[in-house]
Amino acid sequence: MGVQDSLLPGLRHVTKQLAKLLLLFLLLWMLFFLVVFTYFTDSQVNQPHRITPFNSESQHSSYVQHSSWAIMASYNSRWRLYADKKGPFQQRQVFQPPRAGEEFYFRNFGKRHPRARKYLRKPPKSDYSDFSNDWSVVRGLWKGQVSSKMLSHRLQQALRDHVHSNKHNVLYKGQRKANKSREEMLCQMKRQAQFRTLDGSEQPFAHLGFKPLASSKLQQMYTTCAVVTSAAAILNSSLGREIDSHDAVLRFNAAPCKGYEKDVGSKTTIRIMNSQILANPKYNFSSSLLYKNITLVAWDPAPYNIDLHKWYQQPDYDLFTPYKNHRKNFPEQPFYILHPSFIWKLWDIVQSNSKENIQPNPPSSGFIGIVMMMNFCEEVHVYEYIPSLRQSNLCHYHEKYYDAACTFGAYHPLLYEKLLIKRMSTASVEDVKKKGKVTLPGFSKINCLL
Repeated sequence: MGVQDSLLPGLRHVTKQLAKLLLLFLLLWMLFFLVVFTYFTDSQVNQPHRITPFNSESQHSSYVQHSSWAIMASYNSRWRLYADKKGPFQQRQVFQPPRAGEEFYFRNFGKRHPRARKYLRKPPKSDYSDFSNDWSVVRGLWKGQVSSKMLSHRLQQALRDHVHSNKHNVLYKGQRKANKSREEMLCQMKRQAQFRTLDGSEQPFAHLGFKPLASSKLQQMYTTCAVVTSAAAILNSSLGREIDSHDAVLRFNAAPCKGYEKDVGSKTTIRIMNSQILANPKYNFSSSLLYKNITLVAWDPAPYNIDLHKWYQQPDYDLFTPYKNHRKNFPEQPFYILHPSFIWKLWDIVQSNSKENIQPNPPSSGFIGIVMMMNFCEEVHVYEYIPSLRQSNLCHYHEKYYDAACTFGAYHPLLYEKLLIKRMSTASVEDVKKKGKVTLPGFSKINCLL
């Protein structure tokens, strides 16, 4: 008994040491398991190249390094956090995603009429693929290398439908050269895109008494100008102060400033509008303060052959009656209607710089406005025409509908317009990605030998 009693303390000590070692081993094993689990879980989530396979270099690009979380968050928000934006910093209202097979309405942006076109919602897997295509196109625009084949299947089909229908009877006979230098493109623009408005001297407008109503020729010159698109990507940009620092600011259609000043600024010099703004009562053209004390420019699609008689009889929307009434009520306010020849010359320029068949429909208001300001400004800064890292499928910062066509085009040849603008721009990569800003020289600063 004496021997056993003398061994007990030693055994107890050994047992305690073994228990401590076992507990330590279990803790280390659990910690190791947790680290491995976390590593593989994160690696599955944070692999943007699986979402956007277009760019094989994306795994080491600055875009991937700094914004993979933003891509995933944007994709998730497409299904779980559809924003009900009432202002740039207000809370989001949460909507549940539509189920596969349910109908939704695709906003046919270019046709500009209230009747919507029905499509069947694709399963979420297909929508995920569309999102992948969208970001491939955005990065392609940043590099100045895009093609319609990069678009989602839905937008490719919309493009083919418009090319086939050719509602404006477009017959392009010019040359095509997709590899022009920046200098060649700028000189082509300067030669062919001289600003022109209706002056009332041509029939049927001369006979209808438009000449006395026409404003004097628009020829005001500015040093620096801002073109502020209505893209939703400008939200949370804090670009308002920079935008207002320019000598002149161009805005589009019914895009407001009130409530969005921090992002879009508060200054408006010129507003360009499609004919629906004048004709549709919901825009209150005759009474809204949006259209007061500034220069107004309106446009409407006309036949490609510039048949002014047919255009006057069958405009897309009647802009002529509101124009006449406004000129009579506010004769001192500068107000112009773009000549169809100016609009279709811009289309010709876009088509001449692409070997693909672009949509045979007029250019977008955005492209028209950019080139218009190149006529009057020494330097033009365009915001969110080329999408920034904030790009989403929310169409406009002041409205609540979603469609990638607002960015990449369906009716309008937006993809090709944006590619042309990007190739002519002198903006840095950082400006394009962070601000969505491109910089263009005005025609007065373009020197051409021929």
